[in-house]
Amino acid sequence: MTDNPLIDAIGTRHEPAAGPARIVSLVPSVTELLCDLGLGEQLVGRTGFCVHPKEPLRAVNKVGGTKDVNLAAIRELRPTHVVLNVDENRRETADALAEFVPHLVVTHPQGPRDNLGLYRLLGGIFHCEDQAARLGRELAARLAALGNQAAWPERKVLYLIWREPWMTVSADTYIARMLELVNWQPVPVPGEARYPEIELAELTDLPDLVLLSSEPYPFRDRHVPEIQAELGDATPVHLIAGDMVSWYGSRAVAGVAYLEDFARQVAA
Repeated sequence: MTDNPLIDAIGTRHEPAAGPARIVSLVPSVTELLCDLGLGEQLVGRTGFCVHPKEPLRAVNKVGGTKDVNLAAIRELRPTHVVLNVDENRRETADALAEFVPHLVVTHPQGPRDNLGLYRLLGGIFHCEDQAARLGRELAARLAALGNQAAWPERKVLYLIWREPWMTVSADTYIARMLELVNWQPVPVPGEARYPEIELAELTDLPDLVLLSSEPYPFRDRHVPEIQAELGDATPVHLIAGDMVSWYGSRAVAGVAYLEDFARQVAA
């Protein structure tokens, strides 16, 4: 037993796994984290979007996508644990899995510091507390090195994740809270959607900076003139590695360092 309760994002209390686990991960960033925690050999299933780390995952069975999960394939794998995410997986998928999977572990990091709790949760459940603690120290050191948010000049940022239609992120997202580490604030948009559709020409609060994410839409240099035609040629537009800003788990350690370097290059 662990001294600290292992409680997931929906309040379910977990016990440390009894013996080796059979894990299916339906969350790409968590799949990477599980491997970095030394749990690759216990991973029996993953989505087609779980692509990091590349070589170790070649031998792991695919069970569909994050939204279109192959329940029959998962049943055949006889998992003891399935790891899900509030944003990336459907509620009906979780309900169906609960009928035959002993343990569903639900994750929902809402900001970079939430990864510390995620490390402890998975480390405690799967008996890799030392590896989880190591990652926690690395992330804490990266965050400390970044310094106080107020030390960075505030900028209004339009972070685009999709084209046709244009889509951005609201302040209530993991991506926005990553950007806030360097005092970049999402441009306010009407409505309550966390990933709203927008019309560039109708923005009333123009951004100081536009960021074109490499995922989920694969923005490239050729899209920059298209943005500037809508917002003006003087608008700075930069490509940004989306996985470094949106992936939580172990990627957050490198992601914070990447964001610091990126912000300094933009400022220069």
